[in-house]
Amino acid sequence: MIGQDYPAIEYIVIDGGSKDGSVDIIRRYESHLAYWISEPDSGQSEAINKGMARASGQYVAWLNSDDIYLPGAVSSAVAALTEKSDAGMVYANGVGIDSGGGQTDWPVYDQYSLIDLLAMRIIHQPTVFMRRKVVQMVKGLDPSYHLLMDHHLWVRIAREAPIYFVDQYWAAARRHALAKNSMHRPEFAVEARRILSEMSKYEDVATLIAQHSQQIEAGQRVFKAGYLFADGHCRAAVRGFLSAIYAHPGVIHRCWRLILLSLMATLNFGGMQALLYKIRAHIRRRRYSRKALQ
Repeated sequence: MIGQDYPAIEYIVIDGGSKDGSVDIIRRYESHLAYWISEPDSGQSEAINKGMARASGQYVAWLNSDDIYLPGAVSSAVAALTEKSDAGMVYANGVGIDSGGGQTDWPVYDQYSLIDLLAMRIIHQPTVFMRRKVVQMVKGLDPSYHLLMDHHLWVRIAREAPIYFVDQYWAAARRHALAKNSMHRPEFAVEARRILSEMSKYEDVATLIAQHSQQIEAGQRVFKAGYLFADGHCRAAVRGFLSAIYAHPGVIHRCWRLILLSLMATLNFGGMQALLYKIRAHIRRRRYSRKALQ
């Protein structure tokens, strides 16, 4: 992060009272920091809100301790927010890395609307940069969410202002066994439904939901089935994906690969499944390499 080429960065570190040596590392970089504190908090959302409340710039973003920005990310994000003066936030593609920092996946994102977000099209969180006044308008993260608090924030921002996708790679997120997306998979679908329920209380959003109910319902089903697949419940995942296609056939472009992988896992075609993973990884890695050279 300190190696970014954008000169006007305000570094704020909020530590939840760690006893693992984190404070010693923070003190080592104290001269670079605008503010830091180490004290117990109620969780990630409170810590992030606390940090953003200390920020004084036009734009804000956060990194979790496991994640990193790629070279030039901040300057590219600021340029995008400057160009799109109506933007509530901008986001980009990201990279998945393992515990040792090796690249493992290169997911590709797209331009999403509020409808897409309600249909659980997920954004790579470390790539998001937001206009601070819009974050303040929606009152930041909701601490009552523990898994999808970032997505809940994107939805509320998208209701207030346009969001824009930039087809670049800005950040890397670390994947490991102790990460929340590995430990609490069934709970993600519960919070996804809660977001939809809460947002439907707003008249303008309720109208959108009614107009695009099948698309949104299909997206919610794909999201839940994806976590069933990740947990090894492949038959249930296939049923979930097929029910999503039944609700809205257009969603097939989003889940046909996962259906294929789920069927292969169910039929014990492990070798073919591994080959498909390798092919997908190769295609995504080549795309990332081309983008990195631009």
